Amino acid sequence: MARRPNLGFIFRLIGRAAFQPMQGEQHKPVLAQEGELGVTFIGHSSFLIQIGGLNLLVDPVFANWLIVLRRLRRPGVAIRHLPPIDAVLLTHAHMDHLNLPSLRRIIRHTRKLTGKAPAVIVPWNVNDLASGLGFSSVTSLVWWQKMRLGDVEITLTPAKHWGARKMTDRHRGYGGYAIRNGEQSVYHSGDTGYFDGFDEIRERLAPQIALLPIGAYSPDSFRSVHASPEDALQIFADLRAETMVPMHYATFCLSAEPMDEPLPRLLDAARRAGMAAQMLPLGEGETKIFAEDAALESVEALTASKTA
Repeated sequence: MARRPNLGFIFRLIGRAAFQPMQGEQHKPVLAQEGELGVTFIGHSSFLIQIGGLNLLVDPVFANWLIVLRRLRRPGVAIRHLPPIDAVLLTHAHMDHLNLPSLRRIIRHTRKLTGKAPAVIVPWNVNDLASGLGFSSVTSLVWWQKMRLGDVEITLTPAKHWGARKMTDRHRGYGGYAIRNGEQSVYHSGDTGYFDGFDEIRERLAPQIALLPIGAYSPDSFRSVHASPEDALQIFADLRAETMVPMHYATFCLSAEPMDEPLPRLLDAARRAGMAAQMLPLGEGETKIFAEDAALESVEALTASKTA
């Protein structure tokens, strides 16, 4: 685990974000057709994933504030423009990944559209935070455990991180998710540092699209639990996936690196490694649609019109 930041460091982060104007625009997500896979970047580590006829949200955070930490880029999709959500996947209990007000709003939105609340999937010992919010069901997984929603298989994968909501509840689990429907597969790593487990994730699950974190790596001690852009590129190489979508950058000021550093640094490293064509940075609210064929050749779908 990274060494706990001191109060001075925390106050500097709060000050960096407090008076900056919020940037970014909101869009309606492009909706996938039957047989297609849709990946919509909402911001930070939040995604809408359309797969196997299901609408899944991973780590949905729509809040403008995390207690005292102000959001710097708007969520790219408004909750009112989401399709009905079948399930929410939470990678761990940190407040920039598990936001209770956002979860309550998502439940209300889906109930309004369908009369039924979504399910929620969490790592071990996180179910108490999700219980009582109004989800239709709460499923807790341990590493490598699988579950099915319709034709979609969801596996909780290992990560190098920690799951405490507070300093005193380090019993909570954490991880990533591999989501598969036939030949279509997406891997959301959750927060993680680099470790030697990504070869096993490749061997067991062979994800084709990898959503990987690239921010919150400075000071260097943070890299024990947060991948740098170069670390993320090595994770991608270990996975041997086809496409990498970067995440966990430019939204909340969580560490000392400049907010605009991670993405250019990743793209520069990818060019030097001959992987530039496999990088797919999405803007907030942007959707990428992948076709159903075995090679998952992509058919680009840019975001729909801006919200009024």
